[in-house]
Amino acid sequence: MNNMMVKKPWGEEYIICEINNSATWHLKILSKKKTSLHCHPKKKTGFILIDGKVEVMVGFYEKKILKAPDKLMIRPGLFHSTKSLSREGSIVLEIETPIDKGDLVRYKDNYGRENKPYESKKEMKNLTDEVLFEIPKKFGTNVYNYKKLKITIERINSLKKLVSNREKNTIFGILDGGLVDKKKQYVLSAGDIVRTNTIKKLSKVFQINQKIIIITCSKSE
Repeated sequence: MNNMMVKKPWGEEYIICEINNSATWHLKILSKKKTSLHCHPKKKTGFILIDGKVEVMVGFYEKKILKAPDKLMIRPGLFHSTKSLSREGSIVLEIETPIDKGDLVRYKDNYGRENKPYESKKEMKNLTDEVLFEIPKKFGTNVYNYKKLKITIERINSLKKLVSNREKNTIFGILDGGLVDKKKQYVLSAGDIVRTNTIKKLSKVFQINQKIIIITCSKSE
């Protein structure tokens, strides 16, 4: 589904960045519209709100109000739904791992899609001038200014580079690689979403396993 825009009754989505076993989706949710109440039995989802205000249904009983920039972690099997509360709509990035759009179960949907699979090719069209994030082929950083945020895509092999010169409330999303203990067990891996303080705490104890590829979001200076 690379280079394809998927039309949804609540808006649209496309892959803005992909590497190995994680895909980052760009969701545009129209004002007062909401996604189905659904879950991914196998996938972990890192949720980053980069524009607007949303109401997220987390499970069956909890609602969270988020205002950009903000984040959320959605474990496999957790039902969730996102509604835009902004007049101009809302934009969300979702880091999904593993990559599998068939890993979808809808519980309730305002548009009658319960028990239906992911959208077919009839609901897809080629991308035109949409924003795409590129992952550096070598160790380094690509910087984007988007929706009043500074967004970076970074390939890093040094803990010093991972934690230095970071704004206090920077949001970190892991796209590939991660932090491991001495037994090479991952404590931070693709799909995880944390802030600066957590990254700094983890970096005092754990190591990068060869490389870590991240997306960061912070308010533009």
